[in-house]
Amino acid sequence: MIDAIASEWLKLRSLRSNLYLLACSVAAVLACAGIAFMIGRGFDNQTADERMAFAGNGDGLGNGIAVAYLVFALLGALTITSEYGTRMIQASLTAVPRRQVLLLAKVPGLAAVALVAGQVLAFAMHAASMAALGDRAGQLLRDGATLGTPLSEPGVLASVIVAGLSMAAVALIGLGVGAAVRSTAGALVVLAVLIVVLPTVAKTLPMPLRAQAGSYMIENLPAQIAGVGGGILPPAAAAGLLIGYVIAALTAGATVIALTGRRVRVLALGVAATVLVSAVPAAAAGAPASGRSTLAWADCADETLVGEMRCASVKVPVDWAKPSGRKIDLTVGLLPATGAQRRIGTVFAVPGGPGGSGLEDMSKAAGSYGELRERFDVVSVEPRNTIDKGVLSIDCLLSGPWIVWPDSPAEYAEVGRRNRAAAERCRAADPEFFDNMDSASVARDMEAIRIALGEEKLSFIATSYGGRPAIGYSRLFPGRVRAMVFDGAGSPTKDRTQSWLTFEESFARFTAWCAKSTTCALHGQDVNKVWRELIARADRLPVPVRGESRRAAYSGFDIKHAAGPSFKQPGAEPEFPRWKELADAIKRAAGGDASGFADYVRPVMKSPKVPSTVGMNMTHCLDGKGYRDYRDYQKKRREGERLLPTMAGSELWHDLGCVGWPTPATNPPTSLPAQGLPPYLGVGSWTDADESEDIVRRVPGSVTVQYQWHGHGLYNAGVSCIISQVNRYLISLRVPAPGTVCPKT
Repeated sequence: MIDAIASEWLKLRSLRSNLYLLACSVAAVLACAGIAFMIGRGFDNQTADERMAFAGNGDGLGNGIAVAYLVFALLGALTITSEYGTRMIQASLTAVPRRQVLLLAKVPGLAAVALVAGQVLAFAMHAASMAALGDRAGQLLRDGATLGTPLSEPGVLASVIVAGLSMAAVALIGLGVGAAVRSTAGALVVLAVLIVVLPTVAKTLPMPLRAQAGSYMIENLPAQIAGVGGGILPPAAAAGLLIGYVIAALTAGATVIALTGRRVRVLALGVAATVLVSAVPAAAAGAPASGRSTLAWADCADETLVGEMRCASVKVPVDWAKPSGRKIDLTVGLLPATGAQRRIGTVFAVPGGPGGSGLEDMSKAAGSYGELRERFDVVSVEPRNTIDKGVLSIDCLLSGPWIVWPDSPAEYAEVGRRNRAAAERCRAADPEFFDNMDSASVARDMEAIRIALGEEKLSFIATSYGGRPAIGYSRLFPGRVRAMVFDGAGSPTKDRTQSWLTFEESFARFTAWCAKSTTCALHGQDVNKVWRELIARADRLPVPVRGESRRAAYSGFDIKHAAGPSFKQPGAEPEFPRWKELADAIKRAAGGDASGFADYVRPVMKSPKVPSTVGMNMTHCLDGKGYRDYRDYQKKRREGERLLPTMAGSELWHDLGCVGWPTPATNPPTSLPAQGLPPYLGVGSWTDADESEDIVRRVPGSVTVQYQWHGHGLYNAGVSCIISQVNRYLISLRVPAPGTVCPKT
């Protein structure tokens, strides 16, 4: 056998045609560079948003892999068909009478040449693609990938190495096909069908058949083996399939050239080996890592939700301290994975509020999840503190007292009395339910949903107040967190006065806009002076609202609270409709009529002033908002007056809503644990990135990305740069570099 191998090696290296054929593989490098260059030119001609949605070039090998495979397959085929064509096969069989030994003797030399040449070619193809893209290669796209992927990207080096190895496998496939066909022309036809025609046909099939068929094509196996996508197969199954292709081809070749009496035995052994190598890894690697879902998905009862959403129900205890006690139903929504790549898992979108409907949020923001759904199912829930559960009166939960800024212990006590009376009216209908609306209970509900989904771990995107149950989940079930994103989430442990410093900066941006824009009703005036005088005067003598009772008059405290959301989310530039509306309201209030504020509060709150609603407070207060006593309130008020010259008092509003609350806090503010969690990602705008940063900074390796513009709940709002950073993190589990920012687009 050794002599036969040495003889075949001499034949292989002595044929000039083999060297010329390998030189033709340079065409694959040129194809990679050329197509990458065209992609770069097309990318340059797109708008900023269009660039974010651009299809990436990946590792760049896919542009020329078919050319490379065809060259190496033909190299393998010519190793034996050239002997048939020149009739040298008779001399070879005379020297090596056992035909199967002759075929197998060709394998080591061919594999060695193909391994070396394949690696050189794979790295050259990748380098050519990256060079053609230039600086554009690092552009992050909405799907979390970059336009071009350097070797430093997770899995890319492995993908390039495996691609080089696959070229050796293709050469052996060519050898087997050549032995079976015994004709160079015939082998070329068979190999062209296998390498070019079948993948092209697969790409024309409808989804999901296209994804399923494409996953089994040779050109898509390297990326799947490296675990970077490219199909639905797990790495072990993809590797087994590639080996199976080689065994099947060599078996076919050995069967055809074998003696008639032994042909069936060779064929049977080859088929058995192929099935074992391909099917066993697929079964082992493809087995689910967690149990089956127990959820019965069906069409959602709410016809206003996006049509592709599916809904199911999960029963959870009203009181988690009594798990076998009374149960309530939670509605869970699912946007199923749609991609052609292997599903990674499930992302849980935690809604804000507190008490916002995750199903409504996810339905409205379905477009934001499009790229993420290439690799994940996305689920959300109508949490227990959603006000329309049918247990407590919606009208009662939407009502509440107008909060005043107390100046004495008596006024502070009066705030508490009104809060308590409003809470007791709603609580009386079902005290047990009312007293279990804290975020820790919501976190336990999330764990019940994980179990029902059958997932070993979940990834999370927690928006706004959804950060509170997400923090609770991280503390209660750290081993079940695969990844966690806090999007504009308020930190429960950060000093409220410090949190509102960003609103002072937003007010400065508002005044700068007024100075430049003629559409601002205060253009040409000293906006700071107008504002300070209005607030001081309204605190002495509240500004009436035309057509409303005297009780609806706006104090300076009321004006600041009503104006707060406009500073955070002014609307699209250059119009900034919320700023335009705010400037008009300020001008009218300075003239003695607060109707401008009431006009944009009333449609949302059904009230001329913003009430401290019981439905929100039943979670806030159990989560520990509020003050120990009047002295604690006074201390916080003095700090705000010192640090917040424009917005002082706004930071007190939610906490004042919990003064006098009838039930004690059951979920006091806590921070994330420093151990036992993977690195987290925080994102946020000018006004709330610091909040997300304060949450995640306690977890080693965590990073926060600031969007350098206005906004809140940026992922759901469709901010492409934030979506790309979040998707990249959720898919690869790699956080951005510290200091990464998202510029306004």
